[in-house]
Amino acid sequence: MGNLRSVQKAFEKVGCDAIISNNISVIKNASKIVLPGVGSFADGMKHLEELGLIDILNEEVINNKKPFLGVCLGMQLISKKSYENGETEGLCWIDAEVVKFNFDNLDKKFKIPHVGWNNTHYKNHNILFNGISDESDFYFVHSYYFKAYEDVVSSTTDYAFDFVSSVQKDNIFAFQFHPEKSQSVGLKILENFVNLESDR
Repeated sequence: MGNLRSVQKAFEKVGCDAIISNNISVIKNASKIVLPGVGSFADGMKHLEELGLIDILNEEVINNKKPFLGVCLGMQLISKKSYENGETEGLCWIDAEVVKFNFDNLDKKFKIPHVGWNNTHYKNHNILFNGISDESDFYFVHSYYFKAYEDVVSSTTDYAFDFVSSVQKDNIFAFQFHPEKSQSVGLKILENFVNLESDR
């Protein structure tokens, strides 16, 4: 939902042949899978279910260990559940939940949604950050954030408090920020994802 073409154009800029598709055979034959998105968690899961994509994603990412990149909503959907507009079950790939920012007791300078440039702080090695310095700035647009309950966090970002801005678990990579909107550092992440197999 939302930013498919901008993500595709960013991959094309780093020399990757990226295809937008909800066709199961195309997904099955792809070398890697990217799940971008903007919008609500419930709508995202509803679309995946209606398009019959949940089983093929589980097969390719979890069973076959195909490299996967989740962006923004695509990161949130790999959690167990979200509390956006009620409680909705996610793909359940990572022990995490998605909750709304709450700044009721804090300075009014912290707005919801969190929009704009903010930096990251590395927590664990993530190969997709190779060639990118710690505390680089990335572009964010979100009202909900990812709370992980297992050791998968590769970076955090400070917006009134430290929230999870990226995770990595085996072949699964996901970012709360938008690499496709983050200029050269974002393109470097996408390039590293494209070259992932040759780097390992």
